[in-house]
Amino acid sequence: DEFADLLTNRVQTSLKVGRYDEPNVNIGPLINRKAVATVHAFVQDAKNNGAQVMVGGHTLEKENGPCFYAPTVLKLPDCSKNGIEEVFGPVCPLIKFDTEEEVIEMANDTTSGLAAYVYTANLGRIFRLSKSLQYGMIGINTGIMSSEVTPFGGIKHSGLGREGSKYGIDEYTHIKTITIQ
Repeated sequence: DEFADLLTNRVQTSLKVGRYDEPNVNIGPLINRKAVATVHAFVQDAKNNGAQVMVGGHTLEKENGPCFYAPTVLKLPDCSKNGIEEVFGPVCPLIKFDTEEEVIEMANDTTSGLAAYVYTANLGRIFRLSKSLQYGMIGINTGIMSSEVTPFGGIKHSGLGREGSKYGIDEYTHIKTITIQ
């Protein structure tokens, strides 16, 4: 509960939604209106299944335009589909857990596997979770983990192969072995 309150406060005070050319903006638009509708349906479904909306949970069409959605923090009552589905929008679902084993089981019990995020100062926990979480990318104490020099991609239904870095070129090449005697 304390983390949820701190995160909610940070979202309210630190995130500015707007266009790319406006100063201090760090949350931009979604790709199109369908994406906004998908994110909103996800949030509404979570609310209908007992989630508490801590902040956000609505479109920003009047304030910013048709492709904007308010940064949203949801407290979920359990690990429902709203806790394990990939939501490609500014939504952070939070689920309480008691043990590392419990959270690993919840996190891995999905067909998705693009990215996982871990916030901890415990180095042992970082290594245990990094090894145990079934995701293509894991951000430790950060939400920004991609760049042109790091491989980008997921596992399970979240992708096959990688883009970016020296490994990305492998997706566009075919290795051929020729043996001559």
